[in-house]
Amino acid sequence: MTWIKVARRLVCAFAVVPLVASWAPAPVRAQDGPQRLAAITLNAGIHNIRAEVARTPEQRAIGLMHRREMPPNDGMLFVFDEPGVQCFWMKNTLLPLSIAFLADDGSIVNIEDMQPQSLASHCSGQPVRYALEMNQGWFAKRGLKPGAKLQGAPFAAR
Repeated sequence: MTWIKVARRLVCAFAVVPLVASWAPAPVRAQDGPQRLAAITLNAGIHNIRAEVARTPEQRAIGLMHRREMPPNDGMLFVFDEPGVQCFWMKNTLLPLSIAFLADDGSIVNIEDMQPQSLASHCSGQPVRYALEMNQGWFAKRGLKPGAKLQGAPFAAR
């Protein structure tokens, strides 16, 4: 076989590779709608909270984006592997939310109100492993302030 024939076969072989390369990672695609995660029950005194739990970096990054409504006592609990100053923003989040940053024992460290689709950063006042997002005003309407304590499985294990 001459080098020209070899070269032609190589060119033909490489031209087909992109069409049949099944080993390539699937492209990341936009979320089709709001993510739905497994939920747990938390308690703030007499108030029950149904909190979806965001544990992975991808789940935390998506959070409550793209939701147009949320039931009054529903929210999302963000769980981090290690305590740190946690900061949140509201890009692609359509609902006004309040976020409570929580110590390992469930005590509220600080609460911030967040406006929809804002890039403003809202951070914990000290290193925490948990943050709970609820409809805006949820904590204030129930008289919950820094120092108040939530109960539930994540806080009992600590």
